Amino acid sequence: MFFRFFPKILRLYKNDQLDFIWQRQKQCVDFHPSQIPIAKTFEINDDHVASEIASEMVRLGFSSQKGGFRIVMTKEKNTAKKIGFTIMNELNFGLRKAKQERDVRYWIYSYDQDHYAMVLISSRVLDDLGF
Repeated sequence: MFFRFFPKILRLYKNDQLDFIWQRQKQCVDFHPSQIPIAKTFEINDDHVASEIASEMVRLGFSSQKGGFRIVMTKEKNTAKKIGFTIMNELNFGLRKAKQERDVRYWIYSYDQDHYAMVLISSRVLDDLGF
């Protein structure tokens, strides 16, 4: 039954981009995340520092910045996953606690041979910048 249904899905989403769980993407970005203006860059080598950095982003005013935040982290798979997960959770928690807008956009890309970069920006600021 799935194999009869699968071509219908492909025809339905022929012109749209699908993510890894077959969810339709509402927007495709026409820029690389490294082109976003950066207000501050953080370097993290250990996942224990991630919560402090997320609270510092909230303290600096996540929605009031004229750019985004870049987090440069190691390319070691498990550590990078922990850092990204901790940053997103702590950032959402801190924004909720501070009663700030929690509409966060983020991208992860290969920064150099040894590091990933995670760019975080408020969607309102992203719209104001014209992206």
